[in-house]
Amino acid sequence: MPSLWRDSIDAHRHAVHDSVLDAAGEILEQAGPTAVTMSSVAERVGIGRAALYRYFSDSRQILLAWHERQVRAHLDQLREVRARAGSTDIALRDVLETYAVLSSGHALGESATALHAADHMQGAERELHVLLRDLVADGVRDGHVRGDVSVDDLVIYCAQALRAASRMASPEAPRTVSTLVLASLQPGGPAMTSSADVQHVRHRH
Repeated sequence: MPSLWRDSIDAHRHAVHDSVLDAAGEILEQAGPTAVTMSSVAERVGIGRAALYRYFSDSRQILLAWHERQVRAHLDQLREVRARAGSTDIALRDVLETYAVLSSGHALGESATALHAADHMQGAERELHVLLRDLVADGVRDGHVRGDVSVDDLVIYCAQALRAASRMASPEAPRTVSTLVLASLQPGGPAMTSSADVQHVRHRH
């Protein structure tokens, strides 16, 4: 097969793949995860179900692929937010608020547990931890973040607390939660003398 044809076919496959994930995201936003079916996605994309099965074996695989793409995009967005900030305290504030907003972006319902347990989340969680750890460590160094609790414990606390915004109905929830978390990170904030307090937050959320 000539290289030009092969490149054209590959480009078409990528375009259809992306269109399927776009359609799944739209359906998810409008009607929830149970509405993401092979039939609904195929109809939204404008292809037959038989054609869709050449890309995905079932709707669960579509949701997993969509979720993985979302997670990668969110990590990229957090890195961009950090890069734009002019100082460590502004970077920490903006990244925490952005993460809270992103965490509350989609109502995944019962599908959330399966999606968050997917293989792609392990690497994503590590990347998020490193990103937040660098920010918190920079904050400790510059005096913006308390130094009486280990950086890793503070990162776990931040991630778990910010995800709570997804369970709150108010549109102001992400900013409210991120503001509370940021206040608790400041020197002289509420006592958090051991990792037991962090584990308590983790189990609650």
